[in-house]
Amino acid sequence: MTADSLTSAPRFRCWAPPGVYRPQTDTGLLGRALRREHVTSRTEVLDLGTGSGALAVQAARLGARVTAVDISWRALATTWCNALLNGRTVRVRHGDLASAVPGRRFDLVVTNPPYVPAPPGDGPPRGPARAWDAGTDGRLLIDRICAAAPTVLRPTGRLLMVHSHLSGVEESLDRLRAAGLRAEIVDRTRLPFGRVLHSRLAWLHERGLVADSTGRPTEELVVIRAEHT
Repeated sequence: MTADSLTSAPRFRCWAPPGVYRPQTDTGLLGRALRREHVTSRTEVLDLGTGSGALAVQAARLGARVTAVDISWRALATTWCNALLNGRTVRVRHGDLASAVPGRRFDLVVTNPPYVPAPPGDGPPRGPARAWDAGTDGRLLIDRICAAAPTVLRPTGRLLMVHSHLSGVEESLDRLRAAGLRAEIVDRTRLPFGRVLHSRLAWLHERGLVADSTGRPTEELVVIRAEHT
């Protein structure tokens, strides 16, 4: 695990089988932002697209009551196992984003959605790629999360969402603000392209998302924080 803010926690254990997104730099960045929030035993947290459940378990370790949602049954089983490994309780719900928790509102929503732009022609992402592929603009789920955020946040609730500069950070800020939320970037980091982005370097260059298709491009990850105004 490369996520410093998770591995620094004492005896944190995280298992991720094939087909489930393993905690990476984006997980750690979001986890760092999560630790800055005021989380108590009265805080109800929703983890949208929980994957391995690393963030859900971290929130539970901070004392929160956590509900973790994923469309993958394997991810939910992994989340349940990781909660057990760490001596925590996490409620798991199967479904498509906020539709898995109809009518419920939360004090804190954390989400690390798929945000990697994908070339057209392959149809909807399948298998492990569902954890990162997000349509040609990288916003397949991000736009839906921005639209749903006001409906799942309590009046004093907050949203923490991480994604790449390749998938339109300013557009996310604009959408959240248009939905009536106060939105800002609260953390960021830059890292070299990983395997998936390297495999799409020429296509990203053609789209104008990468200036040089032959150099060593980097990706900026940001955490957006939003709350009701």
